[in-house]
Amino acid sequence: MDVRTSRLRDDIEANAEFGAVPVEEGRGRTVLTGTTADRKAREYLVARLRDAGLDVRVDAVGNVAGRWTPDSADPDADPVAAGSHLDSVPEGGIFDGPLGVYAALEAVRAMRDADLDPARPVEVVSFTEEEGQRFDGGLVGSSVAAGDIPVEEALAFEDDGVTLAAALDDIGARGEGLLDASDWHAWFELHIEQAERLERAGVPAGVVTTITGISRCDVEIRGEANHAGSTGMDERCDPLAAASEFVLDVESAANDVVADESDTAVATVGKLDVRPNAPNVIADAVELTVDVRDVRHDSVHRIVDEARASLDRLEAERGVETSLDRPWDRAPVPMSERCRDALHEAGASAGIETLDLHSGAAHDTMHVANATDAALLFAPSEDGISHNPREWTDWEDCAAATRVLAGAMARLAAE
Repeated sequence: MDVRTSRLRDDIEANAEFGAVPVEEGRGRTVLTGTTADRKAREYLVARLRDAGLDVRVDAVGNVAGRWTPDSADPDADPVAAGSHLDSVPEGGIFDGPLGVYAALEAVRAMRDADLDPARPVEVVSFTEEEGQRFDGGLVGSSVAAGDIPVEEALAFEDDGVTLAAALDDIGARGEGLLDASDWHAWFELHIEQAERLERAGVPAGVVTTITGISRCDVEIRGEANHAGSTGMDERCDPLAAASEFVLDVESAANDVVADESDTAVATVGKLDVRPNAPNVIADAVELTVDVRDVRHDSVHRIVDEARASLDRLEAERGVETSLDRPWDRAPVPMSERCRDALHEAGASAGIETLDLHSGAAHDTMHVANATDAALLFAPSEDGISHNPREWTDWEDCAAATRVLAGAMARLAAE
């Protein structure tokens, strides 16, 4: 199959103009769900799908799907589907999401150009609100398609009083019915790696074994506000000083897990809110978040348990009051062996080296995998940079990974 690098590049660069933002280095875009940039990105995709001869439908949460049903295919057979998302983080890069959507489209075009005769239809999919910058925590469209979130609940998600339903209506992106991932014979998503493992190995395509589990903890440490100048050091109950110890304890717990049982475990305290946040006031309270991830759920639990133990120690030693809530806990998601084998076989057939690796980031595929056989494929990220205008994947690497994707899709569509 002839994957055309120039055709894939033209689509991604055209998409990059929607929501483009001025930056000092690289190419940035801001595409939030329900905005003008989102509308333009969707309209361009629909036009390209139709240009390629695909039948297009948009579901009730704005998921877009284009279906190719060749004469050789049973129109009632479960299709092979592939895609990703078009929304972005603020000032994000041009590859995160769009590469997966347009690689899936290019794979279909390559299959058509090669006069293949698949036994099944093939679908190209763009999910709504993957990044979660406006509504809920992200992965919204895939959650609905996989049956993990009811459509009514998703449409009621709000951003500053605006519901997802209203935002989609504003740009004419709310359709009817629902994509049902359980109807798919298989699912593939190509995404940039957002890390440096493929680049360091000099390998153009990574086959994901497992998508990491994620726990998010909300922590509060409460002390006593007082004057910074007139309160002696032995009279203080300083929650910020306690929080600093807690952050280091979380880091230490993750390092212990890496040393003992799982070298893929990570833990991050990335957000703190200090009250009253004044230079001459001992803090009254600190709120912070802990993000824990690993492909082993037991390792995630261990780090969270260590975080709770740290808070218990701080209460005893520093006199602070603490609380830890764990509102979000997603188990690791293994990828389908059948789909992974198809990717490796496609790479071997095309003379493209593939490498097994895990995903430390969440992707739509983690929800789709709950409904059907699914696989995630990575293309290299230069210097591991993502969610940044300097995000970059070489065009030849994009094309090489797309050839692997196309080969795997063709294999399973022939079943």
